[in-house]
Amino acid sequence: MGATPTATVLVIAYKMESMIGDAVRSALAQTVPCEIIVSDDCSPDNTFVEAQKAVEGYTGPHRVTVRQTPRNLGLCPHLTELASLATGDILVCIGGDDVAYARRTERLLQEFAQHPDAQIVGSQVDDIDATNNVIDPNARGTPYEIDQRWLLRRGKLAAVLGASMAIRRTLLTDFPPLEGRVEDNMLTLRAVLAGRCFCVQAPLLGYRRHDSNLGDWVFDRSGKDYAAYERRNRRVLAMYREIAADQRKCLAARPDLPEDKRRMGAHLADMYAIEADMREAVLDKPRREWLEPLWRGLKHPGLRRKSLERAFKLVLPRSVFGRTG
Repeated sequence: MGATPTATVLVIAYKMESMIGDAVRSALAQTVPCEIIVSDDCSPDNTFVEAQKAVEGYTGPHRVTVRQTPRNLGLCPHLTELASLATGDILVCIGGDDVAYARRTERLLQEFAQHPDAQIVGSQVDDIDATNNVIDPNARGTPYEIDQRWLLRRGKLAAVLGASMAIRRTLLTDFPPLEGRVEDNMLTLRAVLAGRCFCVQAPLLGYRRHDSNLGDWVFDRSGKDYAAYERRNRRVLAMYREIAADQRKCLAARPDLPEDKRRMGAHLADMYAIEADMREAVLDKPRREWLEPLWRGLKHPGLRRKSLERAFKLVLPRSVFGRTG
């Protein structure tokens, strides 16, 4: 086991005035002394004010900063900026709407000490409601260790839940800037490219469920008509293109990585790009032009099931797609 690395806890918030206090107090309750940066992404509400209130009078062992960006950056650029400000080896992320359990940082750092090549350690979470009641325990986990081969075989474009992540800071500082709307998949792919990726098989935080969860917005299935189907799929394909582009930028930036890692990283980038192309074809192109991306998907181990399911839509009118998935 290696030396225990140092940690910076990042409390990352945007428009979370009613929840940020709980998130900050959960950061202050962590059992190992660390740097804490509470950062509001220029919210138009009172998130920053409530974050400042939550640390008033604090005299504990942590070194605490509360800041606000001068303009709204979005999640990925915000995280990139915070990585340049943090001093810890490990960035322990807490969403401004979530609640970290007191021993969370301690437990995550133990995993990094046990596995010096770990780039990300996440965990299961408890889904909680607005009043911190658990509504779904031990949720949203992956196997204890995932790697590039697992992601390629998975059949779903899976990732460690971003809200549960602790990230080695070099995953952001030694790679191109993180760009896009959603961080989970990009960071997971970076982690398995650069080293190893783990998920503690126990819940270490409460993951708040509410109307503004980013993942629910991207994959919104509340509508059952074609308009909702199209809206969801355009969001998803744009996200998948961002993920593929990020992985390709990382490959270009790190020619020093082992060739087998680089080869599988390229396959993973292709997987996301093919899936985006298939979704775009279904939305916008005549049926005969579906065949090329469908064929590429059928040849890719991680997309065969999805491609077979999508092939059945060749005989269906687009108007029913929202009702059939």
